[in-house]
Amino acid sequence: MGMEPAAARARRGMPEKRRAIAQAARAVFGREGYSRASVDTIAVEAGVSKRTVYNHFTDKEQLFQAVALEGAEQVTEAVGEILERHLRKILDVREDLIAFGLERVAAVTAFPDHFALVRTIEAEVTRIPPVVLEAWKEVGPLSSHKKLAPYLRRIADRGLLVLDDAERAANHFNLLTITDVNQRTFYGALPLPESETADIVIDGVDTFLRLYGTGATKA
Repeated sequence: MGMEPAAARARRGMPEKRRAIAQAARAVFGREGYSRASVDTIAVEAGVSKRTVYNHFTDKEQLFQAVALEGAEQVTEAVGEILERHLRKILDVREDLIAFGLERVAAVTAFPDHFALVRTIEAEVTRIPPVVLEAWKEVGPLSSHKKLAPYLRRIADRGLLVLDDAERAANHFNLLTITDVNQRTFYGALPLPESETADIVIDGVDTFLRLYGTGATKA
């Protein structure tokens, strides 16, 4: 049995009431948005007093940041596992990139409360404190993006891709596949038919390989 991820151990070690507050906060922020959500509503949904919420979190801003970062860490962990599953050993670069893209896209549906929070962040970006926004970007989107780059570099080192900047290539891959699907589905809120999702990912991978593939891997 492998080692339990650090973030999972941390979540398991949280006091029960703090876990309940975080779970309720994630749901309320995702449903009502950052500005409209109140600590009173979160306390009721968590089944605790308002005082108990403030015993664990200084204010609404800190509570929002905590649940946004915890959710981002969970998603980033999942992305790391998907990367290892599909891109650690490459048998067919096109097929492996497609398989990675499809599972990466599907992972959005495994974290519905977190991606409801992401929709809140995008909708209220000007109302969310900049320090909270920057912390979330660093732990979530930027971290997931940076995890892909070393895999692409190793694939290139094997002569299966041609690239000078692995991070730029990772950004292009994400834009052509995962980001495209997320924008069309509003992060899973309006799911596409599986066949349409597959078409987007496959077309994105083929475009990526036209940019970065070798003669043997170009579509």
